[in-house]
Amino acid sequence: MAKDRSNSYDYAGPLRRLLLSVLCLVLLATFLLWRIDSPRLERFRLQITDSIVPNFDWAMAPVTGTINLMRDFQSYQRIAEQNQELRRELRQMQAWKEAALQLEQENARLLDLNKVRLDPRLTFITGVVLADSGSPFRQSVLLNVGARDGLVDGWATMDGIGLVGRISGVAQNTSRVILLTDASSRIPAIVQPSGQRVIVAGDNTSAPPIDFLENPDLIRPGDRVISSGDGGVFPAGLLIGQVAADPGGRLRVRLAADYERLEFLRVLRSYDTEPVVDSAGVVAPRTLTEQVEGVASE
Repeated sequence: MAKDRSNSYDYAGPLRRLLLSVLCLVLLATFLLWRIDSPRLERFRLQITDSIVPNFDWAMAPVTGTINLMRDFQSYQRIAEQNQELRRELRQMQAWKEAALQLEQENARLLDLNKVRLDPRLTFITGVVLADSGSPFRQSVLLNVGARDGLVDGWATMDGIGLVGRISGVAQNTSRVILLTDASSRIPAIVQPSGQRVIVAGDNTSAPPIDFLENPDLIRPGDRVISSGDGGVFPAGLLIGQVAADPGGRLRVRLAADYERLEFLRVLRSYDTEPVVDSAGVVAPRTLTEQVEGVASE
């Protein structure tokens, strides 16, 4: 066994050295041949290149595929960044759209305020609703106009279409408006075209009922309800709403004012009306004790 190993080693070493020498000579010859500037050698090199390089397309396929994959990945990365940027812009545009819709609605309400036809003798001032202090027991809002603007208790307030309520409490810079839906509100009104005089009594619902109706047969759902001006509380002819019947058959008033979106209110200056001294007596019926005291004082 030792003899066979020594024989194989004796032949393998010289053979490797011989192959290495031949490879070195071939590489040296190729280098020298490639460096020689000769037209014939140039044509020979071109022929070798034309015959060998096209046959190496299969070897370049993985490299080409890797390069294309890297380019596709970079392109996908750019597309992902653009997508994120477009998403951010879309969110900004949605916010701008919401702001534009709110401005459009606000502009529409202001235009409605400007289009309301009032008695030429009535002047007005427009205020912004600061807060809605409505509750199940009291319906009122606050305005950003007050005594500095010349407001007086009892003046009527309207939105772009119909009557909203009356001023009840004036501070220097703010004022409170008692809505028609408040339980203490009692508004003298006329139902057209029948001409019947009624009382629109608030009950903390969106459609206050009609009280003190003389002849219900003359009134139909859809009839127009306006302020009568009785008692000098409100100017006559202000639109309140339309008659409607509830499921129980009771006649109510579907208010013309949009109570869901009270943002701007028009306060009507009515200097011809009698100043309100006892605001509670105007919007709520007098108690028996107050009536007795009033008769005694008279």
